[in-house]
Amino acid sequence: MAEAATVESQAVTEALGTGRRKTSVARVRIRAGEGKITINGRTLEDYFKNLGHRNAVLAPLETTGKRNEVDVFIRVGGGGITGQADACKLGIARALRNYDPGLEEVLREHDLLTRDERMVERKKYGLHKARRGTQFSKR
Repeated sequence: MAEAATVESQAVTEALGTGRRKTSVARVRIRAGEGKITINGRTLEDYFKNLGHRNAVLAPLETTGKRNEVDVFIRVGGGGITGQADACKLGIARALRNYDPGLEEVLREHDLLTRDERMVERKKYGLHKARRGTQFSKR
């Protein structure tokens, strides 16, 4: 009986969210804590060296004021570093919405719950790249 109460209380204090951008996928888990952020077993500063990428990841937490109230655990893979940062941003925003549904309005008005659907255009046969054709030769 005590185990059931523990599992029930854990489900309330933990939330999951998935973020995607281009070919990157971030799986985010949020639970109550003191603001620790772990990405693939490394700290935020160690994983994202660029300040712009770090600010993108922190945007949902700063906007909602939950920066020092929750611990964030992220597993991210695929794509490049910018795509991974934006995938983390979307994943954190979705996890925060699941953690506290009252935050959805704030996240929506700051455009943090919108998925960027742009993807790389596929290469077509007969062309060098997606749209670049062969160079014209007179002779």
